[in-house]
Amino acid sequence: MKHAAPTTRPRVVILGGGFGGLYAAKALARAPVDVTLIDRRNHHLFQPLLYQVATAGLSAVDIGEPIRKVLRRQRNVTVLMAHADRVDTAGRRVLLAGGADVAYDFLIVATGAVDSYFGRDEWRRHAPGLKTLEDALTIRRRLLSAFERAEALDDADDRRACMTFVVIGGGPTGAELAGAMAEVARHTLARDFRRIDPGDARILLLEGSDRILGSYPPELSDKARQQLERLGVEVRTGALVTNVDATGLEVGGERIDSRAIVWAAGVAASPLGATLGAPLDRAGRVLVEPDLSVPGHPEVFVIGDLAAVYQDGAAAPGTAPVAIQGGWHAAASIRRALTGRPALPFIYRDRGSMATLGRKAAVAVIGGLRLSGFVAWLSWLFVHIFFLIGFRNRFVVIFEWAWSYLTYQRSARLILHEAADEGPPRAPPL
Repeated sequence: MKHAAPTTRPRVVILGGGFGGLYAAKALARAPVDVTLIDRRNHHLFQPLLYQVATAGLSAVDIGEPIRKVLRRQRNVTVLMAHADRVDTAGRRVLLAGGADVAYDFLIVATGAVDSYFGRDEWRRHAPGLKTLEDALTIRRRLLSAFERAEALDDADDRRACMTFVVIGGGPTGAELAGAMAEVARHTLARDFRRIDPGDARILLLEGSDRILGSYPPELSDKARQQLERLGVEVRTGALVTNVDATGLEVGGERIDSRAIVWAAGVAASPLGATLGAPLDRAGRVLVEPDLSVPGHPEVFVIGDLAAVYQDGAAAPGTAPVAIQGGWHAAASIRRALTGRPALPFIYRDRGSMATLGRKAAVAVIGGLRLSGFVAWLSWLFVHIFFLIGFRNRFVVIFEWAWSYLTYQRSARLILHEAADEGPPRAPPL
């Protein structure tokens, strides 16, 4: 079964409805092309706030927006909910699950990254990562259920294991999760139980290198550690995890019993990149040309976390601004190709980076400024509100954050069915 374009205009296929894919589609709104955006989910996800869903600060609908709704006024876009299995660059078509294929004249691949367990994929079941809404709901269920189980237990060791929470990986995601977990335990749940004191919960953040937030300047890493420790997080650096199972984990020769472990230690590029026939780096990212195109295929662009982009000798970070700018650049390159002009090299403009660690606790690098504490936290708040898709999302998130700030309460504390652990449903074959 083939999907033919309704007109003879150039066909642009975009794989992935994340930041890069969505902004590329919007940048082609007035171009004389027909765009098909393919994603296995029906929603755009604001990934930087996933940890807020995982720690009951926001609901899933607050950080997601249906892709069709976002693009419904753009008449040259068709949205398909489907799973792309591989790309046939020689035949210029995308092969979908179920046997269908979609032909293209230009292709933008923005399928992002997945969690990497460094060859220990059996750990995934016991230590979920945080890449999707399903992941966030699983972590939230395990976090809240651990307190519920502890309330019902009489054995002190079992209770202690239930109230020990471990985050593996001291990057921005791990640090944000650990800080939010500490606030849930120390403040949100403080008066909710009778047999346990949630404030006794042990929150561990384990990092294999010599400091957390390794991509930040050392002084900000130190300040981040201090802020986390003030929140009650036990930060360990140089801590290499050697085993994870259903009842805990091993760090070196030490056994830590825990019923709620989260993986934030590494990512790998989407496996779709390996089907492009292009060279890959060690993380599976596509080594693209300076204009983000695939070597030997100037009509195929790779953007976001899937692209290995180097600038001034350093790799561009896997952040939303890089993906957005890559989407704009790929769209501009297609416009130039339509008029016979050569593509220009991609230049990433670094707008800075920031991570929030809890209430009035954050670190940020913005231009030449290095901020920490309350000022960095305010900067983080406004930036994330600005990038949220949809007016309703911004309004609801502002309200939720204001309520949480005034009361320490988190409203999204429902424990959902364990089916969330089964993973996301596959998109239906077309």
